[in-house]
Amino acid sequence: MTMREPARPGRTWVDEAIRRVEADANRSSDTHLLTFDLPGRHGIDLYLKDESSHPTGSLKHRLARSLFLYALCNGWIGPTTTVVEASSGSTAVSEAYFARLLDLPFIAVVPAATSPAKVELIEWHGGRCQMVDHPGQVYDEARRLAAELGGHYLDQFTYAERATDWRGNNNIAESIFEQMSGEAHPVPAWIVASAGTGGTAATIGRYLRYRRHPTRLLVPDPENSVFLDAWHLGDRELRSPKGSRIEGIGRPRVEPSFVPEVIDEMVRVPDAASVAAMLWTSRRLGRRVGPSTGTSMWATLQLVAGLERDGERGSVVSLICDGGERYASTYYDASWRADQGLDVAPYVAVLDEYDRSGSLVGVAAGKPGHSS
Repeated sequence: MTMREPARPGRTWVDEAIRRVEADANRSSDTHLLTFDLPGRHGIDLYLKDESSHPTGSLKHRLARSLFLYALCNGWIGPTTTVVEASSGSTAVSEAYFARLLDLPFIAVVPAATSPAKVELIEWHGGRCQMVDHPGQVYDEARRLAAELGGHYLDQFTYAERATDWRGNNNIAESIFEQMSGEAHPVPAWIVASAGTGGTAATIGRYLRYRRHPTRLLVPDPENSVFLDAWHLGDRELRSPKGSRIEGIGRPRVEPSFVPEVIDEMVRVPDAASVAAMLWTSRRLGRRVGPSTGTSMWATLQLVAGLERDGERGSVVSLICDGGERYASTYYDASWRADQGLDVAPYVAVLDEYDRSGSLVGVAAGKPGHSS
């Protein structure tokens, strides 16, 4: 008996699908690289790569485009394929956008604690959300749903590091260096990027090595995430019984797309410090940013203070991962923060003093690689 091979999408449909995704990229200009004025006088110039200006409002727009192109070119998605993803929210928002672009059904498996605004955005783009109680359950449920429906599980946590072309093709690292080319210090001393899948950090770290830049990569990690310990210990089997409270970054397991070998330094950031830095950055920018941006900013401020203490001059680039509008009922709500046990007051006091004096006091402002 000869087994019938599964139907494969026709080349005509795939060609048209790729054309639509590429046309969307052509319509979208690159994201801005903003100068960020720090309190006081400094020898370090700080820049923020504003990924919130993507059509779907976050860094994950790049990843979603790459994942869809990767799946299309591998023949995994056809004209009637149900696309499924495990996500903490932002990736699924972007993937729902691309699924609608291709007229494909989309299901996002997300933790129940995902912000309501992200769920609304996924549904606004035509997707459907399947809730699970614990972040660690998203993988198996997404895999089960895809198998049950004869669909395709995009699996960002496995494919993020390989779907993006780290050599170029206007990836985030190449974009940063092109935009920095006219600055006083065009080659940054450091780039700061937190890890969710680990794909962005892998892309930046590989690009730095490929282009032989001396720039180093700092990855801050929130509480209850295993990435920092895995980086220190070299143990990919680590697990955390809790999920990260900072949406979009930190994981309870070491994801396949996390590549510790290309990371130069990591630092632990308390969740309350992330939220305080989110509020502080939003105030200085005049618009809201998300909590993962706060995580990166807290680590970035420590880094800058340490560099200046050592008398160094140069530039540092960090990321605005997404906008804060989707967190209005969570991280920006004082009652919600209190319910979560996030006491931001001590960290807010540190940053208020920083505004007044131009000196970062009351925080471990030394070399990266140490917990704060």
